[in-house]
Amino acid sequence: MLNGLNAVLATIPSPDRGVWYLGPLPIRAYALCIIAGIIVAIWWGERRWVERGGIKGEVTDIAVWAVPFGLVGGRLYHVITDNQKYFGPGKNPLAALEIWNGGLGIWGAIALGAVGAWIGCRRKGIPLPAMADALAPGIVVAQAIGRLGNYFNQELYGGDTTLPWGLEIYRRVTPEGREDALAGVAIDHTPIQVVHPTFLYELLWNLGVAALIVWADRRFRLGHGRTFALYVAGYTAGRFWIELMRTDEATLIFGTRVNVFVSGLVFLGAVAYFVIARSRGEREDVAALRGTPAEDVEDTAAEPAEEADVVEDKDDAEKKNSTESVNSPETVKPE
Repeated sequence: MLNGLNAVLATIPSPDRGVWYLGPLPIRAYALCIIAGIIVAIWWGERRWVERGGIKGEVTDIAVWAVPFGLVGGRLYHVITDNQKYFGPGKNPLAALEIWNGGLGIWGAIALGAVGAWIGCRRKGIPLPAMADALAPGIVVAQAIGRLGNYFNQELYGGDTTLPWGLEIYRRVTPEGREDALAGVAIDHTPIQVVHPTFLYELLWNLGVAALIVWADRRFRLGHGRTFALYVAGYTAGRFWIELMRTDEATLIFGTRVNVFVSGLVFLGAVAYFVIARSRGEREDVAALRGTPAEDVEDTAAEPAEEADVVEDKDDAEKKNSTESVNSPETVKPE
């Protein structure tokens, strides 16, 4: 009995469910984690942007474009690379639209999210590399928070393990008795499997990458997109070996998961950009690129009015002096 107790205490229990209901409204842990991650990324990105000479509120303006594009891109990548889950005999293609059930590919989210950010930056006259540098640590922390959604969904785990931090997987069923890992509830908490919590490995790795890029950014004053490149390189280095541990269904190329190849290629691209961008020097001054010091941005709106008042006062003074000069006795000609 003691050995059995030790075995239970030496593993990580899974949540008994990933969905709660507020009346007929489903509250999904995965969606909440995604939303929380977005909020943290915007909040932190806003602070870093202002510190770099940007204007408060601009990150939120950019997020209006980047977030929807990123969500669409992430879902598209997932559906394309895991198409066997939605298309084929016995599959439901409409399930590809059910983003609340999990399934966002970070590669598509970053790629299409960057397009949205580029549109937003272009509309506001902001250099995209500088904005990307400000957002980088917040993005990777948002990814870490999003991995908690995988924990609630009992997904993205590795093979069987006897390690103390093994994750317990439960059988979940709906009220009708149908087995459903996402919408069901675990009635019996006897694990059917104890596995590597690869979602947790990635979560911890992402937090480490965030700490690394914040330190490097402060130490070396990285700019011109180099902070973002360091984030991409750091993330893909971890994703490479974590992806090799995962056992969930995935598209394979030469017997290897497609995301392993993508991680390696993106890593090489990020490192190349980081090295090439060194020639551009230290971090750019966002306010200087605009031609206006950041602390004076709020005052610039009032300057034209003040200058106009000065001009009007000067004109009035000149008119008054002219009138007095004409009417003075010394200047009046005798009849």
